[in-house]
Amino acid sequence: MNATDRTPADLLRSALAADPARPLVTFYDDATGERVELSVATFANWVAKTANLLQGDLAAEPGDRLALLLPAHWQTAVWLLACSSVGVVAEVGGDPAGADLVVSGPDTLEEARACSGERVALALRPLGGRFPQPPAGFADYAVEVPGQGDRFVPYAPVDPHAPALVVDGRELTGAELTEQARTDAHQHGLGPGSRLLSGLPYDNWEGLSAGLYAPLAAGGSVVLCRHLDRLSGGGLDKRRESERVTVTAL
Repeated sequence: MNATDRTPADLLRSALAADPARPLVTFYDDATGERVELSVATFANWVAKTANLLQGDLAAEPGDRLALLLPAHWQTAVWLLACSSVGVVAEVGGDPAGADLVVSGPDTLEEARACSGERVALALRPLGGRFPQPPAGFADYAVEVPGQGDRFVPYAPVDPHAPALVVDGRELTGAELTEQARTDAHQHGLGPGSRLLSGLPYDNWEGLSAGLYAPLAAGGSVVLCRHLDRLSGGGLDKRRESERVTVTAL
């Protein structure tokens, strides 16, 4: 990848320039049987739409704090890169009461109501489906995002030395995050074309790195698995084979 990349959004732009058609995120939910594969181009399109929603409709600005209450999921990965694109600080599992805005899954809506700013809810249904009944006080992501623009330009350049991510009590700038992702990619033995299967949660750096940032920094891709404990005997080995997995993080 480009050695001059200083933020996760830079890493995604480099991936898009290098090979937009290759897979970037393949997501499995073994509780529902869902499988979704997103190419670099498709993932980047979701990121652009989400960043436009964040900057435009939600009026988020660089330095704003977003409490991200979502599990390991492809849409969570989209939100992490959208925050980086705008300059918003993604606080993974952050306190909604102290955040400027909150993004919540279906299981944390009551907790998310503590946020006095904008609130967005994700149903996390297969194919990015909307809520059957929109939760009161929240914008339904699946309703709001399709109409957003396919290209994103930030109102102000994102400062790589500004805070970008808070996880497990640790705050990282965009530059620190990108450098750590490169280091982790090297430690995992990742390179262009590598396929990392991760069953780790997104509530700590290890899970975020294996499940998104390190493969992105290496020019590889991630097979992100939720509810791996639901797989039948031998299912994991079959998945490794079918998805051409080169590295596993469990």
